[in-house]
Amino acid sequence: MPVKVLMPALSPTMTEGTLAKWHVKEGDTVESGDVIAEIETDKATMEVEAVDEGKIGKILVSEGSENVAVNEVIALLLEEDEDESALEGADTSAASTAGGGDSAPANDEKEPAADKPAASGGDKPAPAAPVSGGERIKASPLARRIAANEGVELSGVSGSGPRGRIVKRDVEAALSSKPAEKAAASEDKKSADAPASAAPAASGWNPDLTGLPEYEEIPNSGMRKTIARRLTESKQQVPHFYLTVDCELDNLLSTRKQLNEKAGEGVKISVNDFIIRAVSLALKKVPAANSIWTDKATLQCKQQDISVAVAIEGGLITPVVRDAGSKGLAEISGEMKALAGKARDGKLMPEDYQGGTFSVSNLGMFGIKDFSAIINPPQGCILAVGAGEQRPVVKDGALAIATVMTCTLSVDHRAVDGAVGAEFMAEFKKLIEDPLSMLL
Repeated sequence: MPVKVLMPALSPTMTEGTLAKWHVKEGDTVESGDVIAEIETDKATMEVEAVDEGKIGKILVSEGSENVAVNEVIALLLEEDEDESALEGADTSAASTAGGGDSAPANDEKEPAADKPAASGGDKPAPAAPVSGGERIKASPLARRIAANEGVELSGVSGSGPRGRIVKRDVEAALSSKPAEKAAASEDKKSADAPASAAPAASGWNPDLTGLPEYEEIPNSGMRKTIARRLTESKQQVPHFYLTVDCELDNLLSTRKQLNEKAGEGVKISVNDFIIRAVSLALKKVPAANSIWTDKATLQCKQQDISVAVAIEGGLITPVVRDAGSKGLAEISGEMKALAGKARDGKLMPEDYQGGTFSVSNLGMFGIKDFSAIINPPQGCILAVGAGEQRPVVKDGALAIATVMTCTLSVDHRAVDGAVGAEFMAEFKKLIEDPLSMLL
């Protein structure tokens, strides 16, 4: 029986996507791990890997098809010893989201919910396939990732997928034998699902276009619609307040120059790297600012996972520097360059941008003096960073010139009080103006 290749859910918010490109054609032989297609989600364009071996028997959804529903059958894979005759009368109905029979491959699995907001530290990349007794354990990438996150040994899990492959439901079944862990996972899922389920459906926005000159109509992409929905919800539901400070940059610019002169080849620390480092250290000193509001409880995050806004074609995405408080400037710089490159190439995976406890948006490179950013739910704060520019300042009662950068913190007043926000900004300003303290 041909194996169904389904439209995967590559993010928790994805209900449909665009099949941007096929990397295979009918008749091609594929192995587990081969890239077979590119899917455009509401966040980015991501590659889809084959999770089983076989031959592409029939492609059911053509390149460029939009609004393809999650779990819709996009292709049929012929297994070993099957030929084209097996395609006649093959079932191409969409798979149930509840999972089920062995005929459904691991493509039917959805990605897990967004990163646990408290102490999880974010999703880890799927590890290499484990080996047991000299034999490679067959498991889907998602099953391996969940097993790694939850501490499940795949060698002790029985696979129910094609030819004994371990898939998501098998790992979940293994987890169900641990009542305490299952309860905790259930609670995390409720927390993660609550904001989405509580959010009102986006209403149509159809302004009066009377009198407009000739215009070009550019269809809204999934990413653009998601940005519009999330920002509307944030401004409508999150009580924002704003705190602004001016930071002198001359010491930081001098320190940056010295570090880059002494750094190894390929290392070039940016002002933004210093800002990420300063934010993470300030959050360590003022942990109450690293908080997320839920109706049940305020979640004070123990790790500083910094989301950094990156402009890409057609929108904006916020890749996350995980545990930035434990990383030095060179490590932050290298990680940020890699994430920004993946973002612009549309290669970010969900674990690269999901979660985050605090956001930074820097428009200084565009010459913007100051601005107020919209909070990125469910986070409690976002720091808007303006350009460093020479301004007159008063030092020791005399007029002087200094390079000054204006930074504005947007705060969710439900999770972070004004005094806490002010304390955070004071610590941030101190670190920026005394950059050597960031190197200790």
